[in-house]
Amino acid sequence: MTATSVRGALLAAFACVLVGASFTANSLLGDYPYAAGQALRYGVACLLLLPLTGRPALATLRTLTARQWGRIAALAAVGMVGFNLAILAAERTAEPAVPGVFVGCAPVVVAVLLPLLNRRRPTTPVVSGALLVAAGACVVQGWGRTDLPGIVWSVGALAGETGFAVIAVPVLRPLGPLGPRLLSTAVCGVAAVQAALVSAVVDGGPPPLPTGVETVALLWQAVVVTVVGFLCWYLGLQRIGAERATLFSGLIPVSAALSAPLVGTGSYGVAQTAGSLLVGAGVALGSGVLTGRVRAGRTAYDGRGIGLDQRVEPPYRH
Repeated sequence: MTATSVRGALLAAFACVLVGASFTANSLLGDYPYAAGQALRYGVACLLLLPLTGRPALATLRTLTARQWGRIAALAAVGMVGFNLAILAAERTAEPAVPGVFVGCAPVVVAVLLPLLNRRRPTTPVVSGALLVAAGACVVQGWGRTDLPGIVWSVGALAGETGFAVIAVPVLRPLGPLGPRLLSTAVCGVAAVQAALVSAVVDGGPPPLPTGVETVALLWQAVVVTVVGFLCWYLGLQRIGAERATLFSGLIPVSAALSAPLVGTGSYGVAQTAGSLLVGAGVALGSGVLTGRVRAGRTAYDGRGIGLDQRVEPPYRH
């Protein structure tokens, strides 16, 4: 692997570790209105990202077409607001492990779906690695009680996690080198508006003032998980492609399991250790760490949204 692909892998891994840790923060927000909390989270994140992006770079957003803005709106609705709403709805009738298991299958779906959308065959090492990652995520989380609505909402959460990677790919290309910062800023702003609209309909009034613990949790989600996490995720996506970047989502349940004992909401035992090892093996296989055959060059995408820097050397070319 080249230095570019290694950096991309590390960035994607770090982003997913932060997301996993955010599940622990979510446990501290159980009594705070969900949609209002998400509106605050994404709104604060957007305000923090604006100075990082810069005024000249923001001018690039004005060149986007209505279709591209539609993709950004879909990314926010499906991969952010919709994903979190689906998780919340699933956990009303299902144990948290159930949507977690479905979301853990996202690497498999992306590894198969994205190549087919781009009219090429799925890459065998990536699919094999994704299967190991999904199996490891299931072992880490286990399985819990559920019913039909819980399963349906869990499938919706899987669709949201998949969309968070797949929808972003064609949006990054026209944004150029500043794509990760621009996309993070735009999608957070749109998600904040969407979540505020949901809050107005569901809650029917202004959000309550968060407590001290809730404020810390919301700030953690806004500053660390959203600003830092999104920038790392899109930078990683730009360097190694969505198929390989999504492999690292298997680290989300691992990170959640590791961080849960810190606030007394879970434990880390033999099953979590075994699942973590499976996730690590799957990531290593699918990302090319074991073979060193994945190369990366300049960051660019062709007209179909396929990364031009994602060249897979024989015998993995199909």
